[in-house]
Amino acid sequence: MEKQDRPVRGATIVDVAARAGVSSMTVSRVINGRSGVSAETRAAVEEAIKALAYTPNVAARSLVTSSELRIGIIYSNPSAAFMSEFLTGVLEESSARGARLVLLKGEGGRPPSTQEVEDLIGSGLSGVLLAPPLGEAPEVLRVLREAGVTMAAVGAYQSPETISVRIDDRAAAYEMTCHLLELGHRRIGFVLGNPDQAASAERMAGFYAAVRETGGVEVQVAQGDFTYASGLVAGEQLLSTERPPTAIFASNDDMAAAIVSVAHRRHLDVPGELAVVGFDDTTAAVTLWPPLTTVHQPVRQLASEALGLLIAEIAARGGKSRVPREMILDHRIVARQSAAPIGASRGS
Repeated sequence: MEKQDRPVRGATIVDVAARAGVSSMTVSRVINGRSGVSAETRAAVEEAIKALAYTPNVAARSLVTSSELRIGIIYSNPSAAFMSEFLTGVLEESSARGARLVLLKGEGGRPPSTQEVEDLIGSGLSGVLLAPPLGEAPEVLRVLREAGVTMAAVGAYQSPETISVRIDDRAAAYEMTCHLLELGHRRIGFVLGNPDQAASAERMAGFYAAVRETGGVEVQVAQGDFTYASGLVAGEQLLSTERPPTAIFASNDDMAAAIVSVAHRRHLDVPGELAVVGFDDTTAAVTLWPPLTTVHQPVRQLASEALGLLIAEIAARGGKSRVPREMILDHRIVARQSAAPIGASRGS
């Protein structure tokens, strides 16, 4: 007689997702009879539900699927391309969940004021999703924490009070730097991102880790803040040196696009005389010439997963939550026409 799995008391939607090898959002879609799930996946989820004797909490299910689920989205990211991807992921997931979104934007790339956050909370929220860099904004986090608001963030590091969904920024920057080194570049410029974001430090650490392994690499660093304007300044700084780099790695696509613009203004061929690479793989990477070689981080999926985990956490409120506090998604290097071997550049 085939041995059956013993029913697990208190199993959660996260347990079901782990057993079925899918996300908690997919389990929710199956439970609520929503479309967008293959027959094979639906069968796997249903088998996991049966094996774990999982019974959806009626009150939680009502909360997750009702129009009363109100999610605050707080953002101040200066990159329009990044936010377009982020908000698309949020809208797609909220539509599938029947969640109502309430948006709060910090002006000028700054976090919203304490009063604005308090007013948002006062409007009645089930939880809040923070776009980078607000998952690391101390005052915003303080106000939300003191109000007892359930939080999730994209791209945040070391924020135990929030659920965080991100990629491994250090590993991604390391791999991109290795790509430039494999192309033969030994004079490399690096443009830092916003100094207040942990992701910036992680990307710089990945860059230097690859450089140290190679040896004999001349490094020039310029400070940016993830904006196009800061990329223009950084590009001028790096390309005005006595021995300018043959390749520049910018910490996001907006700054990389600005560096390409500076190179064109200086009549430098990209990638013939200067290789330029970025980070994010937003629309900015493919709307300029030449298209950018860049690190692809799945911004839309990051936002979608973060919102799904936030809703799962809200649904588990009052019970023992097993929602993961941190989720790391895969990245990849996307090679396009903005980077070429050193043999095609102006030499060493």
